Amino acid sequence: MREGHIGVPATIRRVSSPQALSEADRRIVAVWAADCAARVLTLFEAEAPDDERPRRAIARARAFARGELRTAEAIRVRFAGGGAARGVGPAAAAAARAAGQAAAVAHMGAHALGAAAYAARATGLAASGRPDALAAEIRWQLDHLSPDVGDALRLLPGAGENRAGPLGPGLLASGSLGAIVRELQAGIADALS
Repeated sequence: MREGHIGVPATIRRVSSPQALSEADRRIVAVWAADCAARVLTLFEAEAPDDERPRRAIARARAFARGELRTAEAIRVRFAGGGAARGVGPAAAAAARAAGQAAAVAHMGAHALGAAAYAARATGLAASGRPDALAAEIRWQLDHLSPDVGDALRLLPGAGENRAGPLGPGLLASGSLGAIVRELQAGIADALS
């Protein structure tokens, strides 16, 4: 039986959705999500240098990971940067969404995969002349999974398998983002073998 990161057996921890993860696991995956989003932040800042919302969202994800921000506080401000994706080009918008997804990990762990997927999408869009850019970003993300992050992310259902969260039949489970999330989940599963 896998022990919870707070000393409680995984079978006893209560979460509202399999996409939520325990608070301890959300704090662990928030670091990785913030790292993924931070890698593409310059794409947004190049187009909107005075808009600090994505940078603040990444800082909130890191503060949540360190235990400096309670879940309720993080949930209250998770939509504060949502407008940052409007009025910029597609790569910058994807970078802003990566930051928003990273901040939303405090609410639901599955958003970590959203942060990574949007960051990979931003990279691919910014490097349209380099068809390998998206794959290289996904490789970087998988190479930078700690064992604890991988263990936590393996608890999530597959994209499209559970309706109760961002991996349900919406943006993160369909189209190009769904393909990225599935590639990430396959890579995370392969890291076990």
